[in-house]
Amino acid sequence: MEPLNQQELEEKVLLALDEIRPYLLSDGGDISLVAIKEKSVVEVMLHGNCVNCSVNQMTLSNGVEATIKKHAPQIEKVINIS
Repeated sequence: MEPLNQQELEEKVLLALDEIRPYLLSDGGDISLVAIKEKSVVEVMLHGNCVNCSVNQMTLSNGVEATIKKHAPQIEKVINIS
């Protein structure tokens, strides 16, 4: 399987964010893609209630990162840069 180019990778990550977004919106939050670094690290920004939520790290790793990795397995890490 050929590695994805930057545009294809970004499309996969955005698809993953669209998949998780309804859950974040239901809690008054949201998420946006900031950057993809070295084709393996995704930088995101949490918005709304997600910013100060006490479980946002768990949401980031168990929800967001897992969903992104399902769509783009070459991603190694997701970082919130809020």
